[in-house]
Amino acid sequence: MSTTAAVIGCGDVSSVHFEALAKLDGATLVAVCDADPQRLAAAMDAYGVPGFADHLSLIDAVGPDVVHICTPHDQHASVAADCLERGVNVIVEKPLAHTLAEGARLVKAASAGRAKIAVCFQNRYNATSQAMHALLSSGELGAVEGASATVLWQRSAEYYQNRPWRGTWAGGGGGLMMNQAIHTVDLLQWLMGDVVAVSGSASTRFLGGTIEVEDTAEFVAEHAGGARSAFYATLANAYNAPVTLDVVTEKAVLSLRGDLTVTYVDGRVDVVPERRSDSGGRSYWGVSHELLIKDFYSRLEDADPFWISPAEAEKSLVIIKDVYRQSYPESAATVS
Repeated sequence: MSTTAAVIGCGDVSSVHFEALAKLDGATLVAVCDADPQRLAAAMDAYGVPGFADHLSLIDAVGPDVVHICTPHDQHASVAADCLERGVNVIVEKPLAHTLAEGARLVKAASAGRAKIAVCFQNRYNATSQAMHALLSSGELGAVEGASATVLWQRSAEYYQNRPWRGTWAGGGGGLMMNQAIHTVDLLQWLMGDVVAVSGSASTRFLGGTIEVEDTAEFVAEHAGGARSAFYATLANAYNAPVTLDVVTEKAVLSLRGDLTVTYVDGRVDVVPERRSDSGGRSYWGVSHELLIKDFYSRLEDADPFWISPAEAEKSLVIIKDVYRQSYPESAATVS
């Protein structure tokens, strides 16, 4: 029996969702939705399915089993909650929501258990991320002493001008940390443990004439197990450099630079290569959307919530909003 699917929001990142659905046995795309008439018409023509200007009309007319939400950030939580309340399963792009209040709303909607939901932190499915998590969880490396991560990327004024919501608090909920570096923030807390305290700052160093949100940020986080991590990110780099993530333990140093290098104190060195993707999506989206989507569909009949749930995705949102609170103490728009 085929599982029917619809894509809500036919902008840039939707391309990897369409690709994954085309490769997924037993899944059939039955509808698309976008508020922009040109994008909607293009998607209808490309995929040969009906199109709708709003998600509720789509659900009422088609009743899909799963929806993929690829809208601007400020629509994630409201659209996802509407779908869950109607018993429709959801895959929603990151971030969970553009505000803490909307994030909490979606966590509550998911807890009602009317349908299943996944949040797209696809980098957890990377071969390197999986290997790091397995090694750290096994205990064989001894105590975790600390970690560091960097995201040194580049975004132009045109990137924001083409999608104006990206550069605003109201539309994006933030800038660099919400739209680019959130994947690395998520990996840090997933690998190192829950963050119990964070001290950081966010600022606009490069794109001040274009955006109202941050393009540079840094923080130091204390984790529940006692370890500390340091994080730095900027969009002022000359190019999109590989994300770095280093974890230091008693018995080894784990160093992520595309591939993962594990250097043991006894001199051994192991390398875990990352998979290479043939996706038409942008390289900085990573290689694992397809794996996350396939895994979600395979678990639709499971009684338990999907493992990257709204409650799990809320952790990175809270960290980021805490940095905003410290950086913009007089602006409720950054954390509301």
